[in-house]
Amino acid sequence: MSNKSQVRVRFAPSPTGDLHVGNIRTALFDWAYARHTGGKLIFRIEDTDTERVTDQYIQAAIDTLKWLGLNWDEGPEVGGEFGPYLQSQRLEIYAEWAQKFLDQGDAYHCYCSSEELEERRQIQMKNNKAPGYDGKCRDLSNTQIDEYKSAGRKPVVRMRMPQGETVFVDQIRGEVKFDHEFVPDFVLARADGSPLYTLAVAVDDVLMKITHILRGEDLLSSTPRQIRVYQAMGVTPEQYPLFAHLPFVMGQDNTKLSKRNGEVSIAWYREQGYLPEAICNYLALLGWSPGDDKENITMDELVSLFTVERVNSSPARFDMKKLEAINGDKIRALTLDKFLEWSLPFLLNSKVISGSSEEIAVVKSALPIIQERIVKLSEIPQMLNFLFVKDFKIDSEELPKLSDDSSQAVLKVALTKIESLSSWDHTSIEGVLRTALIDEMGLKPRIAFSSLRIAVTGSHISPPLFESLELLGKERSILRIKAAISK
Repeated sequence: MSNKSQVRVRFAPSPTGDLHVGNIRTALFDWAYARHTGGKLIFRIEDTDTERVTDQYIQAAIDTLKWLGLNWDEGPEVGGEFGPYLQSQRLEIYAEWAQKFLDQGDAYHCYCSSEELEERRQIQMKNNKAPGYDGKCRDLSNTQIDEYKSAGRKPVVRMRMPQGETVFVDQIRGEVKFDHEFVPDFVLARADGSPLYTLAVAVDDVLMKITHILRGEDLLSSTPRQIRVYQAMGVTPEQYPLFAHLPFVMGQDNTKLSKRNGEVSIAWYREQGYLPEAICNYLALLGWSPGDDKENITMDELVSLFTVERVNSSPARFDMKKLEAINGDKIRALTLDKFLEWSLPFLLNSKVISGSSEEIAVVKSALPIIQERIVKLSEIPQMLNFLFVKDFKIDSEELPKLSDDSSQAVLKVALTKIESLSSWDHTSIEGVLRTALIDEMGLKPRIAFSSLRIAVTGSHISPPLFESLELLGKERSILRIKAAISK
């Protein structure tokens, strides 16, 4: 394990829903560390909670990692010598180890009912003691066991925690100590035989020869229990996996991430038009830094630069504005063909285009003029809809902006000037309109062009005006301006 030459890290989600920001930040760091070290990434699904983990969520997790470009070396759809990689297919393995722990005396059967446990827990709290299992069933006599059995009680399997403390070196936080006074005997398997997280995760990490465990800080307190399972399995301290607990990701208001401040599923970001490389770029910066105040990095650079030593122990803050800025940078860096490839699904799904070759040609012509203006791909349909809409209408909220005398005057002058144009290109259009509206009428550009933009695109949000007019064509541009004058 930690003394082996090849790094083996694992991403082991329990997908009870779509993967969120915190899950993917962990997966990204696991992937980057495996690739940086020339090691292997093991993708394991912790699906023993059969009521909450569904096949749909498992497939969604697989699809999300693929979309993000986080490929794995062992796991679902790939296989590997230490499979199966779904815990639901490994139940016999956990049962065998639970029995072995019982046989060795490391674990014992506990017959306490949930009501009894809660009652004793309340007494502990009333007496200002740390709540936890009090060891009642640790050393039952055969007579007591027979009485419980005859009463029809089904026992859980509980691990003995010895007196003392667990000490380990976290690769991010340094030496960490847990006094066993606050780590009571813990349940390994339920009365029906199904394993709990602590049994399954520790057994799998040993059998799959995991060398490094990068995971969220919320799991730090479970580490002494996992180490106790390693001990019972006969693993020596030198063979324990090395732990690195990643810092919490907080919202901008310094509270736990929620849907209000960023903790929504990666599927949502995908639907909103965030590029996978932008998501990975931004999430990499949540707790890790490449140095030199560098923020815009490629996946290749992440692999080259990533080390656990550069991961900070302090909480990271999720900033949606920064993610949008990085996404905008990634969009601007796309080649035209790639930009078209990413754009078409949004235009098709919103029914702006049907997908004809003529429409796609127009889209390709229009994309360069909006590439600098958008931060999400989901903005593209609104930007380009005016070029394809059959029944053109000006947004109802924009209509009042065209009804005043000054706007009508602008539209009439603009109409006269562009009707006389013999060459229909954005340079010619801009020249004649700037001369007429700014130089001759003395208007400021915002006043001069806003009513014209609304008249031809239907909204004040659009691509650059002169390029929009060129793409729309002379005939349609004139018709729309005339219609706006008659409003």
